[in-house]
Amino acid sequence: MKLKGKSICMPVAHEFEDLELLYPLLRLSEEGARIVIGTYQASFSARPYVGKDKPITGRLGYPVPPIPMVEGRRYEMANMLDLKPEDFDGVVIAGGFSPDILRREPKIVDFVRRSDQAGKPIGAICHAPWLPISAGIVKGRRVTSWISLKDDLINAGALWEDNVVVVDRNLITARCPDDLPEFCVAIIDALSGKNT
Repeated sequence: MKLKGKSICMPVAHEFEDLELLYPLLRLSEEGARIVIGTYQASFSARPYVGKDKPITGRLGYPVPPIPMVEGRRYEMANMLDLKPEDFDGVVIAGGFSPDILRREPKIVDFVRRSDQAGKPIGAICHAPWLPISAGIVKGRRVTSWISLKDDLINAGALWEDNVVVVDRNLITARCPDDLPEFCVAIIDALSGKNT
């Protein structure tokens, strides 16, 4: 177990890309990492709903907390606004519309910025680089993403590449769900201290 003793925060809001949350959750927990899903229950969503009691769901409808997975075995749940970056070894952000919601909350943006300043691995796949853009951590760094974020990243000063996974220091980015195996390998390597 390469990640035994490591803690990873996975921030999530409505309309996350289902597979981009669940695959890393399973793969990183398989390596012994403690996974904390940091939920952000915003008062807005890409799809309207009544009240704040609607469970956070992915684009394909998968709920958080993940059912039928048992909390405490592979993951823990927490309010993202209660979490502190110093309590984690890394951050993994799923794509979908969730990162666009997460980046509207200054405390979450600051969480990502402080994690970067501490040199902790930050994984962002597909649309997830929206959050690092808002945290101001992509300028001058090599990144990849879903093609529709290319202009956003370039306008934020990043050096965009069309590669499966791009690692620039502690920032790890990938393009889409098809890239999840390589994305998770890069995260595992970064958290276990292996040079990539």
